[in-house]
Amino acid sequence: MTGTVFTTSTVPLPRRPVEPGAPGARGRGSARLCAVRRWYEDELGWPTVPGSPPGLPTGLRFDVLDVPAAAGARALRHLAPGSPVALWGDRMRLLVAAGGAEEVPGLLDWLEWGAVALDLRVLGAGGVMEAPLPPGGPLPPSGSLKGAAVWLRPPGPGHEADASLPVMPGMGREGSAPDLVRLVDTVALSCHRVRLRRECGGVPVSP
Repeated sequence: MTGTVFTTSTVPLPRRPVEPGAPGARGRGSARLCAVRRWYEDELGWPTVPGSPPGLPTGLRFDVLDVPAAAGARALRHLAPGSPVALWGDRMRLLVAAGGAEEVPGLLDWLEWGAVALDLRVLGAGGVMEAPLPPGGPLPPSGSLKGAAVWLRPPGPGHEADASLPVMPGMGREGSAPDLVRLVDTVALSCHRVRLRRECGGVPVSP
């Protein structure tokens, strides 16, 4: 009886599509992350923290006032045109000069907002802010933009962004940086109005 001979096919099996988490997908994702980090580090001179998305350490080149987007919108007129502002969901992040976060509690007390409950957060030394997508840069895969931070007013190259950040009076900075005191007062008032409007069921609150 003649035995049956099995031969190995030389035709390759169909290739499965690249799935998220597969080596190919990871390679493309890593390239995007590297491009984002290069934009911040090479174009702006801002250090980054590894992650997906990368983080921006606060307290080094800038601090952050984190407020409801509705409150932050009222404060935009008090910022220099080049002062960076980011959106993250329903929050707005206003960049201020490094060291500004430490001044905010004292400013709120001095401006008589210290005893009022405000939805105002600060990020200073030791904090990390999610890096918004660079304007015109590589986008993440479709569907992953939801919830990502984006620039409403992107920072300029080099030290241009630093020069436009709100700063405390008398710190000796040259240029036309807006006043941190005025910004904090405006943001506090706007946060208070937003809270009252929510408590009143959306009824507009008089100025």
